[in-house]
Amino acid sequence: MFDVLKGWIDKLLSDEEAVLFAAILVVSFFIIVTMGAVLGPLLTGIVFAYVMQGVIKTLVRFRVPNGIAIALTFLVFLGGFVGFLFFIVPRVWRQMRALFDELPNMLSKSQALMENLPENYPSLVSHRQVDIWIEMLNSEAGDIGQWILSFSLSQLPIVVTVVVYLLLVPILVLFFLKDKDQLLDWLFAFLPKERPLMNQVGVEMNLQMENYIRGKFVEFMIAGGVSYIFFALFGLNYAALLAFLVGISVIVPYLGLIAVTIPVVLIAYLQYGWSTSFFYLVLGYSIIQGIDGLVLVPMLFSEAVNLHPIAIILAVLVFGSWWGLWGVFFAIPLATLIKAIMTAWPSNRIETD
Repeated sequence: MFDVLKGWIDKLLSDEEAVLFAAILVVSFFIIVTMGAVLGPLLTGIVFAYVMQGVIKTLVRFRVPNGIAIALTFLVFLGGFVGFLFFIVPRVWRQMRALFDELPNMLSKSQALMENLPENYPSLVSHRQVDIWIEMLNSEAGDIGQWILSFSLSQLPIVVTVVVYLLLVPILVLFFLKDKDQLLDWLFAFLPKERPLMNQVGVEMNLQMENYIRGKFVEFMIAGGVSYIFFALFGLNYAALLAFLVGISVIVPYLGLIAVTIPVVLIAYLQYGWSTSFFYLVLGYSIIQGIDGLVLVPMLFSEAVNLHPIAIILAVLVFGSWWGLWGVFFAIPLATLIKAIMTAWPSNRIETD
């Protein structure tokens, strides 16, 4: 048994670069797990700076000097950042508070609707089933009430976190954009000059990250913006909050769509009832989701992520449980990184040759 294990380790770590790369991965994983919350502003700055690189490259292609391109890009980012924080976030926050205040009435309406189900559909729903559903609804309502109370008591740390992000993220983005080459040179100085394994993984990951992060950012803006316009035209309650959730849902493959559809349909039903307005709204929302999945996603993600849906869902669950929202956002790139490492590892290259 020992000889088999030793042979397996020798096979996987037979290359000096592979050993160094494995050590880097282990150290990076340990840092993120233990200091993920502290590194939140840094990760946010890296993501925004990565998104802005496409704008800088486009301006440079139109013969705009690099310094001016960086300055213009940062001003665009700063304007969007301030607009998002002072126009969108307060509106979403107000509607979230209104939704919390309205929850008791919504629960009462839901309970009344469920009590009428046995009379309207006696062959499908029984009184016993309705009693079980109402008991579950009341239990969930109690849990939601406790969560709202704990959430309101813990707002001070949230305010402090928001202030930290407000101060640090724009500064970090500015330096990441301005000093990108110096930072990369400093980072590469710690790596060996000959690094075919790292280069192979790096090229594949750069393509996937560039495609994924910028694509998700644009998809978030388009899906959320179009949904808000559509909900507002219909006069749907909490239009800004629901549209924001629709935008957030595109970050979570498969699961996000299911999670956000439930509150959209539920709020629409409680507001409009079983009417034509309800059906038209659900139909329009379904069309938006269909265009997003069948048209927008193929256009934005031209370089398809070659991962099985089961692998994507597993990555979302695992990395999301480890690192929360950041883990969900980076689930596909991290899964792609694992796949790229497994493909490029020295033992695999030797066997392929």
